[in-house]
Amino acid sequence: MTTSFKTHPASLKDLMRDCHDGKLQLPDFQRGWVWDQDRIIDLLASISEGFPVGALMTLDASGEVAFAVRPVEGAPAANKPLDAYLLDGQQRMTSLYQSTSTRSAVLTQTAKKRPARLHFYFNIKAALNPNVARRDAIVAVPEDRIIRENFGRDIALDLSTEEAEFAALHFPIDRIFDAQLWIQAALTWVLKDMGVRQDHMALINDFAIKVINNFAEYHVPVITLGRDTSRAAVCLVFEKVNTGGKALDAFELVTAMYAGQEFHLRDDWKARRDRLAKLPVLANVEPVEFLQAVSLLHTKAARTEAEADGRDPPAISASRNSLLQIPLSAYLKYADKIEQGYITAAKFLHGVKIFRARDLPYQTQLVPLAAILAELGPNWENDAVRKLLARWYWCGVFGELYGSAVESRFALDIRDVPRWFTGGPTPQTVERADFREERLRTLRTRLSAAYKGVHALLMRSGAEDFRSGQPFDQAVFFDENVDIHHIFPEAWCKQQGIKPEAYNSIINKTPLSARTNRIIGGAAPSTYLSRLENGHAQNSPIAADRLESILKTHEIDIELMQANDFDTFFDDRRGRLLELIESAMGKPAVREDVAPPDPDDRYDEEEQEAELKSASESEVAA
Repeated sequence: MTTSFKTHPASLKDLMRDCHDGKLQLPDFQRGWVWDQDRIIDLLASISEGFPVGALMTLDASGEVAFAVRPVEGAPAANKPLDAYLLDGQQRMTSLYQSTSTRSAVLTQTAKKRPARLHFYFNIKAALNPNVARRDAIVAVPEDRIIRENFGRDIALDLSTEEAEFAALHFPIDRIFDAQLWIQAALTWVLKDMGVRQDHMALINDFAIKVINNFAEYHVPVITLGRDTSRAAVCLVFEKVNTGGKALDAFELVTAMYAGQEFHLRDDWKARRDRLAKLPVLANVEPVEFLQAVSLLHTKAARTEAEADGRDPPAISASRNSLLQIPLSAYLKYADKIEQGYITAAKFLHGVKIFRARDLPYQTQLVPLAAILAELGPNWENDAVRKLLARWYWCGVFGELYGSAVESRFALDIRDVPRWFTGGPTPQTVERADFREERLRTLRTRLSAAYKGVHALLMRSGAEDFRSGQPFDQAVFFDENVDIHHIFPEAWCKQQGIKPEAYNSIINKTPLSARTNRIIGGAAPSTYLSRLENGHAQNSPIAADRLESILKTHEIDIELMQANDFDTFFDDRRGRLLELIESAMGKPAVREDVAPPDPDDRYDEEEQEAELKSASESEVAA
């Protein structure tokens, strides 16, 4: 990525004028101004002594890269054509513009982060005193230019009129670039009572030479990026120089670029997000993810077109750079399809018993899922297609393939999965996925995608609530507040000396309603099963054979529960869950001869997660 640039000094006074006229503006992805009064004072003090305050970076606005812009905070609407975007130096330029070039109060904050509207003055005597640090000669005063003491009852310093400024020998920094007018008015004031005010004349003249002239003569180094600079280079450069702030995401940058074409991406996304969020499983869809799905369809279509024309085909991609290259026309072409793809994805997820965003094994897997379904349209309802789609989905979940290198995997999926549906080769996601038998013991929290996957698989395979015998469809799931709970209760396990590494495993958990979990409490399995059989509180009794059939839907052997035999139960259910996972993935797990869980065999979650992360692949080019 080559970028042309030049460096030149620019007069601070000219820079302030360019900010005022709108010749120099901020790209709209720049965040708001945040400097407090102490940093502003330090900046003003440095310039007053001729010290360097760092270079600015701008982008020639005459090139093809166009961003929506906004004036530097405090500046009026532009009255001249835009010459350059300010990429680096927003805080300094805004601080200087507000404090030197407008009579309005500076919108800032105190050192304690309280909002403040202030004017800044030089105490002329202090500024000329070599024993006073220059920053200590700068005074911040309230918006009305009066400093009060004693809870506002006494006036300590009144600078509310020019004559008051002259008398107090305080120079308003917002007059620094038209200081001659203030000085002339001050000298006229001195001449009205020369006998008393003669010392003021000498001090003001000395101040003009030693301080004001430093502002008038001050130059700032400016690095200007050439008009041929690409979007990606602009964004990369901006992020490199903007290390002090929160990193921009691609959505903000694309928003700024589209705004330059009078399209308000943020408003468009808000409307789509509101529609998607009506489905709880889509509540956490991020705007960058939506753009990634759009990019998958756009780059795939571009590749297909290039292949048909015999041209060198571009890569299918959902990378950050590809997002910055999505033309507005492509977004408008694919956005509705992707939105419908997400809605269809919600239907698919409901079918596999995932109803809430918090229960999604991988939020990231929604991106290729939505893109695939957007491309399929109504064809996804074909039974054979749905089965293959489910197999791909579970392979991603139990292969734990969407925790890293996801952009490359997205590209592989949108390439491989649709053609698989029409007899093509098995997708790499399915080929690479494997699940190890030992992994079941280590799944203990919602942080694991496979943990959430087992929860959903049990409901999909027909699990029924212990108490009501109802299967967990969407209505029951929300009405009964269904979640995953211990089978052998935690309190009972602790009493028996069973270690948390075992009783917190997914092997000892299953979906249950909140009410059923309260009935179970901390009792031994044999005790709470007896309660369920005999009826408890307002619950109807459950016949023994019916209770047994209910437990079978959870892959639980009732005899082991009645015997309170945790170790045998644990080993038996591990095997049953493994078969359930194998069926969902359509391939055998990696089995090992594993003894019953060793309480001292502590599992290193981070180490295993690192082992299971898929290696980063190059962007799809075939």
